[in-house]
Amino acid sequence: MTENRQREVAAEPVPEDAPRESLGIPNNISDEDAFRILWELKMKKRQKRPSLPDTVTEFTTEEGSKVYIVGTAHFSDSSKQDVVKTIQEVQPDVVVVELCQYRVSMLKMDEETLLKEAKEINLEKLHQAIKQNGVMSGLMQILLLKVSAHITEQLGMAPGGEFREAFKEASKVPFCKFHLGDRPIPVTFKRAIAALSIWQKMKLAWGLCSLSDPISEDDVEKCKQKDLLEQMMAEMIGEFPDLHRTIVSERDIYLAYMLKQAARPTELPRASETEPRKSIPSVVVGVVGMGHVPGIERNWDRELNIQEIMSIPPPSTLSKAVAFAAKLTFFGLLGYSCYCISKRTVRIILSVPATQYCLRRLNQMGH
Repeated sequence: MTENRQREVAAEPVPEDAPRESLGIPNNISDEDAFRILWELKMKKRQKRPSLPDTVTEFTTEEGSKVYIVGTAHFSDSSKQDVVKTIQEVQPDVVVVELCQYRVSMLKMDEETLLKEAKEINLEKLHQAIKQNGVMSGLMQILLLKVSAHITEQLGMAPGGEFREAFKEASKVPFCKFHLGDRPIPVTFKRAIAALSIWQKMKLAWGLCSLSDPISEDDVEKCKQKDLLEQMMAEMIGEFPDLHRTIVSERDIYLAYMLKQAARPTELPRASETEPRKSIPSVVVGVVGMGHVPGIERNWDRELNIQEIMSIPPPSTLSKAVAFAAKLTFFGLLGYSCYCISKRTVRIILSVPATQYCLRRLNQMGH
């Protein structure tokens, strides 16, 4: 039930109604014939022995479908080029990216807006994160956004460029669908927080808050071979095995599951409803951070069930108490601030001569 519902949310077909003239298809033929011509064009473009970048890992399913996973660095121009080349070479039926429905907006935003958004961590984002994930998970998400914002500011490059390139290239391939393959971020953060003790949460938060080291030109170059964001996160969470399990290992399982789901046989276009249905093995391109590729490979031949890693453990009594204390502190400070402001405002109003005159008149009337 969970898998099916998530797959429906994740699947987002790319428009297939490109102008016929641009594809060399006459306007005076039927839709059925146009579909058939488009399919044939796609098959001609699809390379039987594609020339692929070194960052691509190839997998095969039991049905014979091919899955090409592009391991990317989230802040690398070379990763964008790898994604474009792979999609153009294999002409996939499905493209799967390491995003969930809560982060899909980055696909349609321009680079300048994303760069500005990634650098700015404000109260509105904090409120949205807490509303979406709860107090503890929301605060953790903001701290992780701070890490991303730090890298963004240092490199002058917005994250997720490879996903936007994948989206654009997929839209150029006839009958290609676009899937969101990552586990919803609220689930990941809630499971991550539940896996940590209070002391570990405080220690991790301090580590994230104190991140301010500059990124050198050498680090920028390393981005072309390594995923700097995931590397920094791996170093930071290395001493918390449970956190690594929830943020990395469980998502490896989820991504592998979604890639295998996307690789189910593709149904061929039919000229009419009476024509029998025919299916062939699919071709899928996955675009994920290179840190996830080894985990996907480890889980590829396993029987995967994502029910367990989609569940959210109930908060412990201590976690409830901490969350209540945090809320109480917040509202207490808010109330005290309002009291101080109102008290000061009353004093200012009472000090105004006109107010003092009115009060004296009222006092005289009373006597």
